[in-house]
Amino acid sequence: MSIKSILVPVRGDGKGESVLGLAAAFAEGFYAHIDVVHVHAKPEDLLPFGVPVPRGFRNTILEAADNLARQEEDRVRDLLQGYCKARGLALVDAVEREIGGVEPTVAWHEEMGKQAQVVARLGRLADLIVIPKPDRQANLGLNTLEAALFEVRGLTAIAPREEVQAVGRNIAVAWNGSVEAARVVRRALPLLARAQRVSILTGAGDQPAHLDAEALRRYLRLHGIESVAETFESKHHDIGGPLLESARELGADLLVMGAFGSEKRREFVLGGVTQHVIEHADLPLLMAH
Repeated sequence: MSIKSILVPVRGDGKGESVLGLAAAFAEGFYAHIDVVHVHAKPEDLLPFGVPVPRGFRNTILEAADNLARQEEDRVRDLLQGYCKARGLALVDAVEREIGGVEPTVAWHEEMGKQAQVVARLGRLADLIVIPKPDRQANLGLNTLEAALFEVRGLTAIAPREEVQAVGRNIAVAWNGSVEAARVVRRALPLLARAQRVSILTGAGDQPAHLDAEALRRYLRLHGIESVAETFESKHHDIGGPLLESARELGADLLVMGAFGSEKRREFVLGGVTQHVIEHADLPLLMAH
């Protein structure tokens, strides 16, 4: 398996360069195609809920909302065009891309609706979804992350705030033998196979009896991937911080880990370790649930 289709949802929130930079870094090694989608809300969704609005005023609101959405799309599209030109990325129509191309390509298109719903739909045919780090305080990006992890159940990369130039040369894998951890490792095999170094990180005293780090090392070797096992000191209630510190000490440029949480709608709560890592990581994350 390879990575050929990368979905990147963008909005005018100032995070476009960081997420596009990560997507481009992934695409470069696989000559992948990046599908950049800008989603704007339906004008009807901006009307006050449950409040009667006179028809004339309603039409004015809808027209103004539509105009603002178009202006925002034009602005973000212009930013994308400038970004691609500065970095030598070919901006093409997805259907025009040559089969077996030897350069990564980028396409732009627009969707109307809610970003999380669009990601849940388009992500079904993406090998990788790349999103910016969610902002919990501003309640921005959490629904999109939920859609990618729990509805698509796809391989999801989370970009740090600072733009990255390269990714996947030195990969750290957070390992506890869980189903989620094993699933993300299997899906990340194309990336792991290209890495110059793969480190398996486990917390002290947190190694399962039958699927410990050595079990993962044997599995990776069957796929031609050499790895080293590293143990970091941690407490049961404090794993996220030591995990990130261990990845930093190893110079990792990507942390691969399973995502934990509830799948119940409206009760989405990432597990404590996952949430801590997402909020405090300064390197790209690669997750799957």
